[in-house]
Amino acid sequence: VLPPNSGNKEITWMMLEAGAETDVVNSVGRTAAQMAAFVGQHDCVTVINNFFPRERLDYYTKPQGLDKEPKLPVKLAGPLHKIITTTNMHPVKIVLLVKENPLLAEVEALQKCYRVLDLICEKCMKQKDMNEVLALKMHYISCIFQKCITFLKEREDKLDGLIKSLLKGREKDGFPVYQEKLIRESIRKFPYCEATLLQQLVRSIAPVEI
Repeated sequence: VLPPNSGNKEITWMMLEAGAETDVVNSVGRTAAQMAAFVGQHDCVTVINNFFPRERLDYYTKPQGLDKEPKLPVKLAGPLHKIITTTNMHPVKIVLLVKENPLLAEVEALQKCYRVLDLICEKCMKQKDMNEVLALKMHYISCIFQKCITFLKEREDKLDGLIKSLLKGREKDGFPVYQEKLIRESIRKFPYCEATLLQQLVRSIAPVEI
């Protein structure tokens, strides 16, 4: 069980890595993340909501059932886990994390990674203690990986071209239209339309015109 820790996010991370459970509720029915939010420890909330145990990813590095090959090569588990657990979800940051790792910045590697992310997303939504936040995050990263694949296949400037497209602002006001469209597209493609978090996102962005 993850108890309060005076808002220290490093201690929170250490406790999570040591196996602290995040979905256990206290005597008033609140989880650790809910208690941290209640007392204003927002950094701790971010750490808890973004935590994904490495062993859950390592599961996909071993052949399952009738599979002869694992869905995720062992060499990709570390780089992918780094991206999964990042708290900076800006699309440029994620593309930069892909670009800086030669193991990831290849079409075949990204294809395997995004398929695993889609499986994790599905598991997050179908498990008993549904985790919509983690599911949506996995789906979002999967969408960015798929966009990376498109640029690696079709553009000479490859991931640099994607970064430029994401950063380019509209002439009249500097608004990053491409970036906004990518984020909205990922939300639109989320396969679980009944999710409360998805509906909240749609309600918040629907009135905002590009």
